[in-house]
Amino acid sequence: METFVHVLDLIGTFVFAISGAVAAVNRRLDIFGTLVLSFVAGNFGGIARDLVIGAVPPAALTDGRYLLVSVLAGLITFFWYAGVDRLRSPVLLFDAAGLSLFAVAGAQKALGFGLNPVMAALLGMLTGIGGGMARDVLLAEIPQVLRSDLYAVAALTGASVVVIGKMLDLSYGISALAGAALCFGLRFMAIRHRWNLPVARLSALPRAENGSEDEKTR
Repeated sequence: METFVHVLDLIGTFVFAISGAVAAVNRRLDIFGTLVLSFVAGNFGGIARDLVIGAVPPAALTDGRYLLVSVLAGLITFFWYAGVDRLRSPVLLFDAAGLSLFAVAGAQKALGFGLNPVMAALLGMLTGIGGGMARDVLLAEIPQVLRSDLYAVAALTGASVVVIGKMLDLSYGISALAGAALCFGLRFMAIRHRWNLPVARLSALPRAENGSEDEKTR
């Protein structure tokens, strides 16, 4: 079980590290910045989860394979960005797969440390979205997870399936497969059909912008 969760963690790390490196190259960061962003995107969610549940020091900081996987993803993207960019649609699918793997692995690890079902599901979601949030914050952007199509919701759904499976005494392999498949399916359909959560119809931002324009014309 522990080995299986570890493998899911490493695969998810590689996938998210690529997404971080792609964002870095798009912003014209140098090779060091690209490697930093790939490590942050691939590992911050797991580090945050481990700190919360008391699994210290976090696995990403003690197991060199996490650093190796992140650096490898960053170097591949930096030197062969044209090839990665041509795979834009597959990269989105890999991102959805990484989200699914992180969500179910994070929920299972939280359950293993004795957290209650609700908190375990939330930590599974945090594992999936944490790296992307940290990546966007470093790039001075509003985190995509707060404005994207069913990203955090898909992660929470997949993590919840693992938690429910644990409560029903189902095999982790079955619940993890079902949770990952549901998370991936939701994310895929959201990308394909541009599903989004409701957004507030009224905002003070247009009024603030109009106010600043009125002051300039005075």
